[in-house]
Amino acid sequence: MKHVIIGNGPAGLVAAETLRRLQPDAEIALIGDESEPPYSRMAIPYFLIGKIPDTGTHLRKSHDHYARERIHLIEGKVAKIDSKAKQVEFASGERLPYDRLLIATGSQPLRPKVAGMDLPNVHTCWTIEDARAIAAKAASGSRVLQIGAGFIGCIIMEALAARGVKLTVVEMGDRMVPRMMTAKAGSMIRQWVEGKGVAVHVNAGVTAIAQKDGALVAKLSTGAEIVADLVICAAGVAPNTAFLAGSGVAVERGVRVDAGLRTSVADIYAAGDVTEAPGFHTGQPELNAIQPNAVDQARVAAHNMAGGEAVSGGSLAINVLDTLGLISTSFGQWQGVGKEQGGASVELVDEARHRYLSLQFRDDVLIGATSIGWTDHVGALRGLVQTQAPLGEWKGRLLADPTNFMAAYLATAQKAA
Repeated sequence: MKHVIIGNGPAGLVAAETLRRLQPDAEIALIGDESEPPYSRMAIPYFLIGKIPDTGTHLRKSHDHYARERIHLIEGKVAKIDSKAKQVEFASGERLPYDRLLIATGSQPLRPKVAGMDLPNVHTCWTIEDARAIAAKAASGSRVLQIGAGFIGCIIMEALAARGVKLTVVEMGDRMVPRMMTAKAGSMIRQWVEGKGVAVHVNAGVTAIAQKDGALVAKLSTGAEIVADLVICAAGVAPNTAFLAGSGVAVERGVRVDAGLRTSVADIYAAGDVTEAPGFHTGQPELNAIQPNAVDQARVAAHNMAGGEAVSGGSLAINVLDTLGLISTSFGQWQGVGKEQGGASVELVDEARHRYLSLQFRDDVLIGATSIGWTDHVGALRGLVQTQAPLGEWKGRLLADPTNFMAAYLATAQKAA
């Protein structure tokens, strides 16, 4: 059996290692398009801060790990998939046959289509090579403009602030981390960040970037202009699927997969950020680009590539963020559902102490939660969401005082388990 995996991030690597355990004699090829061993993008901020060298981002530290596991690392850019011939074609024209194929190509960064995005000193922060370039230029006191204040943007912002730069952040949404935080929570994070000396513009986009007197000048949709030495674009990501054109693999926003991570083409599977997989609560296709889901999907896909019948529990939002020392989380359907679907919610706001809690219910089940400033037992919120345990009388208690979530977890979720 010959397994080929396109994408050597966490999902691809975990799938390869799982396949090796399940099929000791199989051929396993792991393809990446960077001249680096498999590494974690989530570790890049630690490199930018200077806590680790670039090699510290590597997913496996032993120099002979892949040789011992008999995982063949291939550097190359995949141009297309010939699903009829069961071959992967590289940009070089070379072809690689497969029996089972896994698409684990993750996401790619988005760049706003505005003039000046291709100027020198305008970077994304997605690859380790990007990070090396930024580290060389983001000196203490330098003026840095960051486009985007989503989850990835806030992680990058943390690293930049630690480098002592003069930082300005521009976000098109009405709040920071708009795809993870409620309106009130996102506004509270903005207040915290501004209190740490970071300038934040929301409801604003960059319309053009130009060079002037040795610096970069960014024009905003609000009419403001920002002068910077370095511009970093963290304006979001999209699944990396362009190479699938003509393959027969169904792609909507991402690669459509079933609960077994099978695509629409026989013997082709997909896992990780590239997928549009059934959601944990809805069962409907959802994009959910977070590493815990990617790794879970990789294991399920690998079992099925090896002939098993594993089933994913569904894609679930699990977000934990440290923004300049302020911890925030969101789990599940943190936006809630309407009353017509049995929805109810409670929100606790303590701006003076930088604490916030929002709970979202469907009937007597907790389906989502958002928190700021809570570190003790916050995993119980995820537990309540994931177990979908009926709360019974505890729903009323939580609506009256949402801080009782740990007691509710002990009383209901663990009992149900």
